[in-house]
Amino acid sequence: MKKWILGIPLLILAEGFLFAQGDLRKNPAIFYRNERSIGILLNSNGWGVSARFAKRMNARNKNIWEIDFANIKHPKEVKITNSYANNRSFVYGKTNLFFNFRGGWGKQKEIYRKIDRGGISIRRFFSFGPVLGVLKPIYYEVYKTDGTGNPPQYYISEEKFNAGLGHGSIYGRASFFKGINEISVMPGIYGKFGMSFEYSTSDINIHAIETSVSLDLFPKKMEILATDQNSFYYLTLSVSYRFGKVVDARGIVKESNSGY
Repeated sequence: MKKWILGIPLLILAEGFLFAQGDLRKNPAIFYRNERSIGILLNSNGWGVSARFAKRMNARNKNIWEIDFANIKHPKEVKITNSYANNRSFVYGKTNLFFNFRGGWGKQKEIYRKIDRGGISIRRFFSFGPVLGVLKPIYYEVYKTDGTGNPPQYYISEEKFNAGLGHGSIYGRASFFKGINEISVMPGIYGKFGMSFEYSTSDINIHAIETSVSLDLFPKKMEILATDQNSFYYLTLSVSYRFGKVVDARGIVKESNSGY
């Protein structure tokens, strides 16, 4: 999966060079611009979304502020399907859903400027800041018997995972909202470094493929599975599609229409 994540930008880059001999810009590109964008992330340990604001410093550099949300899975997770319960699936031994919220500052530098329509602008960026880890307990629907009837009467009970709970007695996972009042949070810090390949043919719109590596650090282990192999740090490889608009687009449109 890591090879697939890192290989996508190379395909996008190759496509850009194939079309690099396309239509030339009739007007000079506007490089002094602020941007707002949204990213959809496919991570090596889950998925996420991101919001970013980039403020220009000069023609090649921007300050960035970003907010990320991600769902993080344990690398040992294995889904089990219960064929007796309409093929409902669950992860045996999972004790908590783990989400993190990041809020950070960083910088972005354009290292290759897009000249022709259909070309690619290559940028590198980094960010760092606080992260808030959120653990929400998981409840399972478990087969139970009262042991008094003949035959015994069966019912379903909602319980947290415990060592004596066999996967054969689990009907499925209970509602997401079960245990939501038991949420716990843990503050930490994160750092991220990445590359962005922006390929939009418009000076107003933003379309980019990004790859990044990030590290989340917490003061103690975050329990996802009922095992000693939980961790206090999470190294994540990501590929994302980012789209957005230039904040000061009115000035770009005006200058483009004037023919300068």
